Amino acid sequence: MTTETTTSTTVALVTGATQGIGRETVRRLAALGWTVWLGARDVERGAVVAAEIPGDVRVLALDVYQDASVAAAAAIVEQESGRLDVLVNNAGVPGGFLPPRETVAADFVPVFGVNVLGPVRTTHAFLPLLDRSSQPRIVNVSSGMGSFGITTDSARFESTLHAITYPSSKAALNMITSQYAKALTGFQVSAVDPGYTSTGLNGFRGPQTVEQGAEATVRAATVEPGAPTGTFTDAAGPVPW
Repeated sequence: MTTETTTSTTVALVTGATQGIGRETVRRLAALGWTVWLGARDVERGAVVAAEIPGDVRVLALDVYQDASVAAAAAIVEQESGRLDVLVNNAGVPGGFLPPRETVAADFVPVFGVNVLGPVRTTHAFLPLLDRSSQPRIVNVSSGMGSFGITTDSARFESTLHAITYPSSKAALNMITSQYAKALTGFQVSAVDPGYTSTGLNGFRGPQTVEQGAEATVRAATVEPGAPTGTFTDAAGPVPW
């Protein structure tokens, strides 16, 4: 890693941040006095959301499904901020959540394209900027549905949900997190489980508020220097892989 550049203010990027947990994460990080890039596929919607959040919130056109979009976003952040301290890979899609018997191979393509390849595409593009930080952090927003420990525990609600695409995408993201954590020396890389939160992702059926759902993400984004890497946590603490 090289020395921090441009500004001493912490610089963060949150993908998929126009609503739900992503939006709340931007709000919480901006309240700390950070410069926060709000990643949005719809820039006009992003501008509206950014205007509603106090602080240094900057809209960034970013579609994690598209190589060119991610590369262009990285170039903008480099030009205006010079580095990135915290990358929050929050963008995600639920897929159709079809029963396993009805799921076909094509159902995986859009879900894995966003939930798995999106974080890899974005992380790869922003690694040179994260290398310039004195404390680079990567937070991958996963799910209890990607935990073998949780989904095989009959006492957990997640064990009653039977689907293939979304849970397997988050399980894959967990492995990606683990591998990045081992390979990226000096980085703090983590996966977080927001819990069942009322957002557009689940038709607003979750019992948690977005404030509660963003807690694990914000904690992971704001860890102290020297804190462990390669963790999987929710708001209460460690989560089984």
